[in-house]
Amino acid sequence: MADKSRPERPHVSSDTVTTVLKRVIAENGRDHLKGYGLAVLSLAIVAATTAFTAWIMESVVNEAFANKRADLVILICGSIFVAFVLRGFATYFQAVILSKIGNNIVARYQRRIYSHLMALSVGFFSESRSAYLAAQISQNVTGIRDVLNMTVTSVARDFLTLVALIAVMLSKDWILTLIVFFVAPPLLLGLRYVSKRLRSATRESVVLNSHVLGAMQETVQGITIVKAFTMEAQLKEKVEGIIARAENRSNRIARLSERTAPMTEAFAGFAISGVLGYAAYRSIYGGILPGAFFSFVTALLMAYEPAKRLARLQVSLERAVVNARMIYEILDLKPRQADRPDAKPLAVTDATITFKDVRFGYTETETILKGLNFTAEGGKTTALVGPSGAGKSTVISLIPRFYDPAEGQILIDGQDIADVTKQSLRNAIAYVSQQPYLFEGTIRDNIRYGRPEATDAEIEDAARHAYAHDFILAQPLGYETPVGENGVTLSGGQRQRLSIARALVRNAPILLLDEATSALDTESEQAVQKALDEAMSGRTVVVIAHRLSTVVRADKIIVMQDGAVVEEGSHTTLASRENGLYARLNSLQAPVANTDKNAE
Repeated sequence: MADKSRPERPHVSSDTVTTVLKRVIAENGRDHLKGYGLAVLSLAIVAATTAFTAWIMESVVNEAFANKRADLVILICGSIFVAFVLRGFATYFQAVILSKIGNNIVARYQRRIYSHLMALSVGFFSESRSAYLAAQISQNVTGIRDVLNMTVTSVARDFLTLVALIAVMLSKDWILTLIVFFVAPPLLLGLRYVSKRLRSATRESVVLNSHVLGAMQETVQGITIVKAFTMEAQLKEKVEGIIARAENRSNRIARLSERTAPMTEAFAGFAISGVLGYAAYRSIYGGILPGAFFSFVTALLMAYEPAKRLARLQVSLERAVVNARMIYEILDLKPRQADRPDAKPLAVTDATITFKDVRFGYTETETILKGLNFTAEGGKTTALVGPSGAGKSTVISLIPRFYDPAEGQILIDGQDIADVTKQSLRNAIAYVSQQPYLFEGTIRDNIRYGRPEATDAEIEDAARHAYAHDFILAQPLGYETPVGENGVTLSGGQRQRLSIARALVRNAPILLLDEATSALDTESEQAVQKALDEAMSGRTVVVIAHRLSTVVRADKIIVMQDGAVVEEGSHTTLASRENGLYARLNSLQAPVANTDKNAE
């Protein structure tokens, strides 16, 4: 039976450059209209001063060298100096403005992506490799910025500069201008062919590079396992294979991208040689002053760079758009577990949890829970026990709606949790997982995540109840001690006690414990168990435990097997039942259980 909220998966987008460009402009253009306007104005000044430099060459050659007008030399030189100064300042301002806008766009999309990821279901992350996802996002988020900035600079700087220089060329000699543009159509067709082939190669390269970064991040995170199992050689061979494929793909992109160079250089060579030949013929046989020719050649040479950038624009845009598309593939994912339009806040009274004929499977081909029915009474402790694979952890995952059941209902005080807001549901739940996780920050920060408004006194009180206060004070900076990545500087038992403190400070009416004492040694487990016994008072507690000694005092014990309830009752009742599953499990752990009971 499949879960109704199947994990979201990104689809591969086939949007064209134009489609992506329109979307990027629609989402960002209005907010940066003033900035882009100033940048365009600056780039227009760059284009105008560049064209002026080419245009005035005729006066330089004819008046200064041919006609020897000394009185005009100072004026001409001064105007050239002013043009260059203006171009320098305009270039500076447009670069700063576009960088500022670009940085803002990157930050905006980073915030959007993070916010969107928080809205996606747990199922999405269960099926997505975190290292690969992080690497993919970090590589591609700049694609949005590049699409916009490339478009603005190409239109405002390169296109305007080219148009202005072509105007100069036409004003000096229209026949020479026609010679230059005679070979332009074949060049454009060649560049279009290259850009199409580059599109698929770029996407493959991004994916391969994401795998490289993901594999490296994964190795760093699991370095102790790598060392313990001497996996260095295996992982090295695996990662080197990925790197080799990424290198080959990058080389192919380089060959495709740089294939434009011989085309554009051949175009430039043909145009310039044709112009020189024609101009030389007119000068030799027509006695025409060379000023107009020099001005034309200056404009032609200055036009070469913007023309080359414009010619390569589609190729460059294809690469940036591939990055932008991959970001939009994530942003366009629809959260499977969005609140219903009429969802209301959860109203908790007794905090009674009821499972009614719940069926669930993580994939369409499996069924974990097969018509599960039980009630966890309000203010009491209900323990889930059974062999591995019985579905205990799945039950814990369904209560806070990490997943939704395929069939059946989960009720809290008679309210279907599918009909209430996820925020109000999860605010009523404190959760301690089997694998404690700590975030970057101080010890105090990590406990405060349970309830952001908690005071320092409440945080320290929760730490005392979790038997964490003493070891915290023994740290170099006490509660202000930074924890390493996922708390690597702390022992497993210390991390778990901080996780329990985080749950205690939440002060929620429902407490979910997924083998919460599994990482603790015997002494720590007994201490934390006493703290949990105190914390459980007056709360609805659902606890999973493989060691039955930790749940002998539970108000109700639910025995699960193969996704269904097979027994329920108190420890005494179930342990005395002949041929019962719980009795068999208890007999296997009897020495431990009896030892713990005597210790009390």
